[in-house]
Amino acid sequence: MKRMHIHIAVNELTESIGFYSIIFGASPSVEREDYAKWDLKDPAVNFAISNRGHASGINHLGLQVESESELAEIAQRLDEAEITSSKQEGASCCYAHSNKHWAMDPQGIAWESFHTLNEIPVFGEDTKADSEDESSACCIPLNKDQASDDEAADCCIPNEGDVSGCCV
Repeated sequence: MKRMHIHIAVNELTESIGFYSIIFGASPSVEREDYAKWDLKDPAVNFAISNRGHASGINHLGLQVESESELAEIAQRLDEAEITSSKQEGASCCYAHSNKHWAMDPQGIAWESFHTLNEIPVFGEDTKADSEDESSACCIPLNKDQASDDEAADCCIPNEGDVSGCCV
């Protein structure tokens, strides 16, 4: 079963947790100082919010899958449609360790297809939840031709020869 994923950047986390808890009729399944996530069955959605240095609004959308074969199927469909995508294996982001594929829709919204392998105690690869460095928030690895100049300032862009991960 695939589950819709929505990640929204918020200005005020505590206020937003209260709002979404009322909307969903449930408390977050994961709640950290800078992040909250609801894994809901009705509606079937992985809904996350964070306040890690991104402009408020939709951060990205996606599909959470239950197996590597489902993830490979999505990647194959992207390839067959000649949609440029970025593959991340073993990515550590949003308190989870996952394999992912990223693509941009025609409007410039980032889409993440991912299979979560396990939970981790930090937001990102080397970023602890109490870090004051907001620029170290997890990135959406885009190709240079997928990002506008404004997006380039907000996203980690891989080098031209490698779309598998973020540049340093």
